[in-house]
Amino acid sequence: MDSDVSNPELESFREQWRAEVRARLAAASGSSRQRQQQQQQQQPPPPPRQASNTGPAAGPSRPTGANALAVAPRGNPPKAPQKQKEVLQDAGDDVIYVSHSFDEPLAAPEATATATATASSSSETVRPQSSGKREPVTALEHFERAVEKEAAGNLGDSLRLYRQAFKMDENVDKKYRNKHFPKPPPKPAQAAPAKDTPTSASKAETARSMKELIKSFSTLSITPAPPEVEGTPAPPCPMASLPEEILALILCDVALNDVGDFVRMAQVCKRLAYLVVTEDRVWRRLCVGPEFGFGGMHYHWQCQVNWGPLTEGDLLREAAEAAEAEEAETEAGTGTALGPPSPLPLEADKMPASRSALAERAERLARENAANTLAFFGTLYACSWQRMLRLRPRVRFGGCYISTVNYMRAGQASDSLATWAAPVHIVTYYRYLRFFRDGTVLSLLTTAEPGDVVHHLTRDALALHKGGANPHLPSANVAKSALRGRWRLARATDNPGASPGEIEGDLVVETEGVGNYIYRLDLTMRSAGKAAQGGAGPRNNKLAWKGFYSYSPLTGEWAEFSMRNVKPYYYSRVKSYGVMGE
Repeated sequence: MDSDVSNPELESFREQWRAEVRARLAAASGSSRQRQQQQQQQQPPPPPRQASNTGPAAGPSRPTGANALAVAPRGNPPKAPQKQKEVLQDAGDDVIYVSHSFDEPLAAPEATATATATASSSSETVRPQSSGKREPVTALEHFERAVEKEAAGNLGDSLRLYRQAFKMDENVDKKYRNKHFPKPPPKPAQAAPAKDTPTSASKAETARSMKELIKSFSTLSITPAPPEVEGTPAPPCPMASLPEEILALILCDVALNDVGDFVRMAQVCKRLAYLVVTEDRVWRRLCVGPEFGFGGMHYHWQCQVNWGPLTEGDLLREAAEAAEAEEAETEAGTGTALGPPSPLPLEADKMPASRSALAERAERLARENAANTLAFFGTLYACSWQRMLRLRPRVRFGGCYISTVNYMRAGQASDSLATWAAPVHIVTYYRYLRFFRDGTVLSLLTTAEPGDVVHHLTRDALALHKGGANPHLPSANVAKSALRGRWRLARATDNPGASPGEIEGDLVVETEGVGNYIYRLDLTMRSAGKAAQGGAGPRNNKLAWKGFYSYSPLTGEWAEFSMRNVKPYYYSRVKSYGVMGE
C-alpha cells in the first residue's frame, strides 16, 4: 500500500480517469435534458382560435339591459362610391357550387376523438369522429375523403389527406377519375340505312320543342292500369273518371301542401303532365298565396331587432318615410328642397302599437303586395304565373343560407424548425342565416361545420338555452352564439330613382351586435350553379353581399365593416325544418 501511495505516475493516472468519468456523466445528463426540450418543442401546440376573431361579428355578446335594442336604426347606412356599388360576389363559386341537403340529424359523436392538427393549419381543429365513418386506409379512400372535405370548405383537412394520398400512390388522381368519371364506351359503327328507315318528317316530329310536346298531351285522358292477370277486372282508378275542374282542385291542394310533390305528379302520366304545366289557376294561387309565394314576403319590418313587437314610434316613422317618398316624387320636377322630418317623441318608441293599428297596417300592406304582384305579372314576367314563381326573387324557409369563408394568413416562423418559408394558416369559418315567415331571422358566425349546426338553429333551441340554461346539451353552443334579428325585402324608398326590376331581389337584414350595436346586412339574391350560366337549375339560391354596417343607438352613427374576406351565402335544404320551414 505504501508503494502505491508514493507512486506519482499511478496518482496522475487515477486523476485523469476520474476527470474523464465526470465529463462523460455531465455530457450524458446534458444530452438527456436537450432531448426533453426538443420533444416539448416538437409537440404540436393546441389549435389557435383565430377563425372566431376574423369576421367583424366575431365573438358577439348578447345585448344586456332592459332597454337594449329598444330603438330602431334611424336613417340609412352611408352610401358607397359609385364604383363600389357593384355586388360583391365570387364568380368562381358559381361554377363549382354544389347544393347540400341536410336531410337527417347527425348521429351522436364519440366522446374519445383523435386529432391530427398541425401547426400549419388553424382550421384543422379537433373534431369528434362519427361512429359510422371509418378511417381511410388506401390511397383512393384518402383521396375521396379529401374531396369531401374540400367540398365542405375544410381546406386544412383536405390538404393533409391529399398529401397522404399522393404519398401512398402518385397516380391516385387518375384512379379517382376513372372510378367516378369513367369514359363513355365507344359508339358502335352505324349500319347502312335500310329502306324502311323513318322519313325526314318523322325525324322532325321527334325533335319537337317541349312546348309542342306538352300541347300534344291536351287531348289525352288518364288511362287506368291494365289488369294484373288477363281475364280479371282492371284495378279501380277513380281519378280517370273525375272531371277536370275537380282534378284541378285536387292538384291545387297538393301544391299548397308541397310544391315539389305537385311538380312530380307530372311524371305519373301525360294527362297530369299537361295539367301541371298549363293549369294557371294552381300557379296563380301559389304566387299570390302566403304558403310558398309572394304573399308571405315582407317589404316592411314586422318586429323589433330583438323580436319584440313594433311600437308607435315605428309606425309613425314608417308613415313619415312614405309621406317623404311621395313628396319627393311630386316635387322632383320643381326642384324644391325637402325640410328635415320632425322629431318623434321619446315616449313613442316605448309604447307598443295597438292591435287595431297593426291589423289595419297588415291589411294595407297585403293589398300593396298583391297590387305589386299583379303589376309585375304583366310587365316583367310576360303574363306567366309559372315563370313568375320560378324567376321572381323570394326568401326560402325550408333550409338555411350558409357562407363558407376560407382565407390564408401568414404565420410566424419557429426558431426550432428548419423550414425554407414561413408557415401559412388556412382559416375557415362559417356564417349562417335562417329566415322565418314572421319576419324574424337567426344569424350565427362560428367555426362549427354545417352538419353540427343546422339542426340546432331553431327558435326552440334559443328558448331552451335562454340565460345559459342547459349547457350540457349539444345545441348549447349554437344557441349561445346565435343572434336574433329581422328581415325584409327592399322597396322603392331604399333606392330612389331605380326601376322595379333593379329593386327586386335586394334583401335587408338587421341583427343584434356586440353590446348595444345593431348589425345591418345588405344582400341581393342571385342564382348559382348552372342557373347562373343561363341553364337549368334552381334560381335565386344565392345571397351576394352589397354592404355590411353597424349602428350605434346611443350616438346614431353608422360605420361600415370591411368586405375583404366575405363570401356569398348559398341555400341548403334542411329536411328537419319541414316543407313550410316552421
